[in-house]
Amino acid sequence: MYSLNVSVPGDISRLAETLRPDLFGFDAIRERHTLVGKRLGDSPPGGVSRLREQLRTALAGTPAFEVRVSGFDYFERPARGDGPVVYLTVESPGLLELHEQLSAEFSVAKGIEGEDYVPHITLARGGSIEKARELADREIEPITWSVSKLVLWDANYDESVSEFSLPR
Repeated sequence: MYSLNVSVPGDISRLAETLRPDLFGFDAIRERHTLVGKRLGDSPPGGVSRLREQLRTALAGTPAFEVRVSGFDYFERPARGDGPVVYLTVESPGLLELHEQLSAEFSVAKGIEGEDYVPHITLARGGSIEKARELADREIEPITWSVSKLVLWDANYDESVSEFSLPR
């Protein structure tokens, strides 16, 4: 399974680490924090090299964009896996445009992409809905960064297989 991900800054990892005690009691706490721009499915005919070329073509001319993490929210009943899912909220018109652009080129994962796409950074899943609500009510100092690089991620091997630079 492949996805095109936005690299997240160290500030996000540091924030997540400070929240670790508050996530106690959830079934799974994320160790690696990612921001999925678009799920791409399994390897197409021609393998990852073909997928790389498809992405290179689809991303041609896509400019760098801003991303802002401004708070918490949760999916009570996520489309996939156990709920609730507690996450950092992501605001980014540029990321939404990128997702829409790539959704025209690649298949859309039903229930989590296309019109259902909610950009987010997962912190934890499973456990108490009350605890998820408590976290969603907390405030944080917003974190903003410029995205000038996207990563093609191979979930089967848990590794990056390619990077794409976006012009500033």
